[in-house]
Amino acid sequence: MKYDFQSHLNKVYATYPEAKRLPIIGITTNFTERDATLRDVYYKQVVTAGGIPILIPPVADKDVLVNTLNHLDGLLLTGGADINPLWVGKEPSTHLHGINAERDQAELMLTRLAFNRQIPMLGICRGIQTLAAALGGSVQQDIYEDYIRTDATVEKKLAKDKTITTFHAATIKHSQDAERSERTHSVTLNKSSILYALYKEERIYVNSFHHQAVKTPGKRFRVTAVAPDGVIEAMESTEFKPIMGVQWHPECLGEDGGKLFLWLVTQANNFYIAKQLHKRVLTLDTHCDTPMFFPQGVRFDQRDPRILYDLHKMTEGHQDAVTMAAYLPQPKIGESFSSKIDVAGLKHYNPTLSKALDHLSPAVYADLIFDKIEEIVKQNQRYISIARTPSDLYEDKRKGRKSIMFAIENGLALEHKIENIKHFAQRGVVYITLCHNGDNDICDSARGCNTHGGVSKFGEEVIREMNRNGIMVDLSHGGEKSFYDALDISSQPIVCSHSNSKALCDVPRNLTDDQMRALAKKGGVAHITMYHGFLKKDGEATIMDAIAHLEHAIDIMGIDHVGIGTDFDGDGTIRGLADASEMINFTLQLLRRKYSERDIEKIWGGNWLRVMARVQSVR
Repeated sequence: MKYDFQSHLNKVYATYPEAKRLPIIGITTNFTERDATLRDVYYKQVVTAGGIPILIPPVADKDVLVNTLNHLDGLLLTGGADINPLWVGKEPSTHLHGINAERDQAELMLTRLAFNRQIPMLGICRGIQTLAAALGGSVQQDIYEDYIRTDATVEKKLAKDKTITTFHAATIKHSQDAERSERTHSVTLNKSSILYALYKEERIYVNSFHHQAVKTPGKRFRVTAVAPDGVIEAMESTEFKPIMGVQWHPECLGEDGGKLFLWLVTQANNFYIAKQLHKRVLTLDTHCDTPMFFPQGVRFDQRDPRILYDLHKMTEGHQDAVTMAAYLPQPKIGESFSSKIDVAGLKHYNPTLSKALDHLSPAVYADLIFDKIEEIVKQNQRYISIARTPSDLYEDKRKGRKSIMFAIENGLALEHKIENIKHFAQRGVVYITLCHNGDNDICDSARGCNTHGGVSKFGEEVIREMNRNGIMVDLSHGGEKSFYDALDISSQPIVCSHSNSKALCDVPRNLTDDQMRALAKKGGVAHITMYHGFLKKDGEATIMDAIAHLEHAIDIMGIDHVGIGTDFDGDGTIRGLADASEMINFTLQLLRRKYSERDIEKIWGGNWLRVMARVQSVR
C-alpha cells in the first residue's frame, strides 16, 4: 500500500468534492546562504490546526506581495534574525546582533499591507517585533540594553486590566541553551487577553530564543503578557482585530503551543467566510462627507491619508458602494455661505470660476462637488461608476466596479427654489438631508432654535416635490418636531441616513425609541453612524458601541429598518472601524453574533435599497 500510487489517488477521488475548503495561511520564511528556509514545526502546526500552509519567500516586489495577499486568509510571521533598526529610524547600537537584510523590507511591507486588508496575523519571536516595527511600535535592539523594568513599571502595564503581579527586577535568560521544546521561564498573562482565554491560566511556562524584543507596542496593540523581568512577551490588537504576537516559540511546544495556531486558523476561516459573503452581498454605506476634501487635491486612486474613502480603502474593506454627500454648512445670521467653505481649494481646481467663487451660491457649490465626483469617476472609470438606482448598484457589482451615489446634506442647496429639486433629481441625487446643524428655510434642526416649530410651509412643498421626483427625504439632523412633521407630510417612507439611538447616547441628533417605531411603521429606515459623539457621551467610542446601537435599533424597529451610514470624513471614525478599509470588520462582528446572511444583506443596504426603489418608482 505504501508504494501503491494508484491507491493514494483513489482516496482523492473517492468523494466529491475531493476535499473540504481550508483556510490558506501564508508563512514567512527565513533566508540563509541563498536559501529560503523554514523549520518544519511551523507548517506542521498549521496543518494540525486545519490550515493550508503557503510558504512566502522574502520578496519585496509590490506586485508579488499584493497578489500573494489576495490569496491569503491568514498570515504567520515567523522567527529569525534581528530587524535592522534603520527601518524604524534608529541607528544601530553596539549590542545589535545579526540582521537579515533580505527579510526586512519584504516582511515590513507584507505586514503593513496585510494589516490594511484586515488579514488575521500571528507573529512569533521576530514576528512580534515585525508587527511592532511595521505598525507604530518600537523594538529594543538588545534585550538587556537599557531595558530592565522596575516592579512598579511592570505592574502598571497590566494594571489597566486589573491583573496585578509582583515581578523581580533581576534579569532572566532569554536565549536558552536547552532544547527548543524545553520551557525555561514563566510569563504572566493579562486576564482580559486572548491568551488567557486560550490557556485559562494567569501564568504559563515558555521557551525563549531572542535578544531583540518589543520596546513599546504602539497604539494599535496592548501588552498581554510579560516575563518576570518585565520584558514584553505578548501583545494583541487594541482595535478588535485578530492580530497577536508572542515572543516565545509555540511551534516547538507541541499541542500546548498548537492552541495559538488553532486560534490563527479559526480567525482566518472567519475572515474567509466574511470575504465570500461580501462577494455575494452588496455592501452600501449611505453617508460619507469625503467630497468636502476634493477641493484640496486629494487623489481617489491613491491611498490618500487625508480621506477615509478612496479606491484602495474600499477594496481593502471589500466595500462595494457609498453615497457621497455634497455637504453644505449652515451659515449663521450675518455670515455668507462662501465664508463657510474652502473657496481657496475650489479656485485651485476650477480657476475659471475664481471671482464667482467669492460669492458662491449653495446650489452652484453642490453642482461643483458633483462635477468633481464625475471627474474623478471618469479618470477611474474601469474601477468605479456613478449609480443612480438600485439596479445600477447591482450592475456595477456584477461588473466588478465600485459605485458612488449622490446626496445633498442640507436643503440649503435648493436656495428656496422648488424647481431645484427637479434639477438635482436629474443630476442623480438620491436623497436630500433637509437641514444640518442649524435651522434653514425648510425645517428646524436638532441643534436649531425652533424657528418654524418643525417643518416650514416651504418645507412642506419641498417634501411633496421630492416625493414627486423620486428623491428620498432624509431627516438625520432634523429636530424631533421636524421628524414627525415629515412623516405626516411625506407620501413615501422617510430615511435617517446617519443617526443613532438616543436611549444609548442622549444627544439631540439621535433618535428616540418612539421616533424609531414611528419611522419603521411608515416603512422607513435609520442607519447607525460612526461619529463618536453620537455613539458615546463619555470616553472613546469603538466598533462595539456601533454594534450596540445597531442591535438596539433592531430590537426597537426590527431587522428590516436598519443599516450603516458611517459619516466618514464628516468626523465619523472609531476604533475598530476607522475608515473604509475596515468595513469588513463590521461583518465579522455580525457573523460572531450569528446573524444570517440574509439579515447581513439587509443591514448592508438591502433595507435602504427597498425604500429607494419604492421612492424612485414614481419617476
